[in-house]
Amino acid sequence: MQETITNTDFEVRSLDSICVNDSRLTHRWYHNIKYLIVGILFGIIFVKAEIISWFRIQEMFRLQSFHMYGVIGSAVLVGMLSVWLIKKFNIKTIYGETIVFPVKAFNKGQIYGGLLFGFGWAITGACPGPLFAQIGTGATVVIVTLLSAIAGTWVYGYVREKLPH
Repeated sequence: MQETITNTDFEVRSLDSICVNDSRLTHRWYHNIKYLIVGILFGIIFVKAEIISWFRIQEMFRLQSFHMYGVIGSAVLVGMLSVWLIKKFNIKTIYGETIVFPVKAFNKGQIYGGLLFGFGWAITGACPGPLFAQIGTGATVVIVTLLSAIAGTWVYGYVREKLPH
């Protein structure tokens, strides 16, 4: 028997559709300060490593420099090693919750989305990750890119159910 729940939008969903890694814990607002601090440190690292430089991004897409490929490649390797370690040693969150890696089915929409993402990245010189760091360094024109990313996310959420699977 499949149970259902009702969320605040009065949408009935199967319990199977809830993300298995959603934390069920609630914390006071000041527990989120650690994420702010990590985000600021991450932004500083982005600036120092020149990851937010539109020039470096353009170099990457023009195949003129290895810099960004090295950064992205090392991030992929660290991610792979981290997932392997989590699975091998059954590592849990700092609150003792189990981490689950659900199997995800491939669909052609991932190709289209990846291409659209890559084109936007190449045209604007900005990946969504460093947008805030770019704005923080004074590149306020990037606010247009940020607003475009927000609008694109909203449009996707609006038409998601109508897209082919």
